[in-house]
Amino acid sequence: MTTATPRAVLLAALGLGALTALTACGGKETPAAAGSIAVEAGDDTCKVSRTTAEAGNVTFEVANKGSKITEFYVYGEGDRILGEVENVGPGLNRRLIVELPQAGKFQTACKPGMVGNGIRGEFTVTGGAGKSTDTNAELAGATKSYQQFVANQTDALEQQTAAFVDAVKAGKVEDAKKLYAPTRVFYERVEPVAEKFGDLDPAVDAREADVQPGEKFTGFHRLEKDLWVTGLQADSAAIADKLLADTKELIGKVKGIDLTALDLANGAKSLLDEVATKKVTGEEETFSHTDLWDFRANLDGSKAAIAALRPVVEQRDKALVSTLDDKFAAVDRLLEKYRSGDGYTLYTELSADQVKELAASVDALGEPLSKVAGVVATK
Repeated sequence: MTTATPRAVLLAALGLGALTALTACGGKETPAAAGSIAVEAGDDTCKVSRTTAEAGNVTFEVANKGSKITEFYVYGEGDRILGEVENVGPGLNRRLIVELPQAGKFQTACKPGMVGNGIRGEFTVTGGAGKSTDTNAELAGATKSYQQFVANQTDALEQQTAAFVDAVKAGKVEDAKKLYAPTRVFYERVEPVAEKFGDLDPAVDAREADVQPGEKFTGFHRLEKDLWVTGLQADSAAIADKLLADTKELIGKVKGIDLTALDLANGAKSLLDEVATKKVTGEEETFSHTDLWDFRANLDGSKAAIAALRPVVEQRDKALVSTLDDKFAAVDRLLEKYRSGDGYTLYTELSADQVKELAASVDALGEPLSKVAGVVATK
């Protein structure tokens, strides 16, 4: 992940500081949930008010008391991300509801500046509640539906990636450029659950600024740089082969992916937070400027996650479903303004006002999206 400083400068230049703040708190601040665990995040501290909880849905109320944008994570064994909230600006609050159905040892972490391994602490879950998908047929149906969506998208990703890799290895630069953005949309559509892919996510999708010292720059964005900036390099073919191999491994992982309804709700919200605060700066496709392809795919992926949950949400909060439909449609209409042929206008061709309009539209969708997790978690 990149540091917040360059992004903050650009957001300020575009007048997006207020939008970032709104997205980070998910709209109006809501009262703390009963039985929730307070987290006070500072620039060098992460104070979790209680480090034990009974199995089931656990609610964390994260308050950023520091001067840097922060993130909060709950990790399982092997640093598997079980829940996260990103882009919590100074002075702001975010709620995270995560399902922890079994007893065990976990870790919490605050990431001031959104970099590094975070300030970690031990967290213990006792008892056993059983997964909501085991006890609620509608939630089980929702996760099964979305898992099928993810499987379909990753199957298409493998096929498209193979064609893209062939073009790179054959030295057909223009053909590879044409295939780049249409191939990446299949990955961007499943980003609501990309954290479930573990190390494969950065291997496939890490941006150059994300790569830590001593790590090798691989994946789509390394080839993006080769195609648009440096020209194909001596190891471009090897990087392409690795990308295809990683994609195939990802397909295998998807078949065994273990999702909860809260994964879908939190993933949809977190992804659009990322669009409105990070990707809006143009940092995702910094060499090709094909960011609007990604925006569309991210919107589609979030919409698919919410669509899977729709029967449950509609039953529990029909007005929220109506609001979500309206806000998704508004972002759809705005993105269609920038359609060009089978794709989209290059991001560098957008004015600062157009970027602000996009961020505001996505942000307006983020506010009702932030309520879905609470609705899904209601028994």
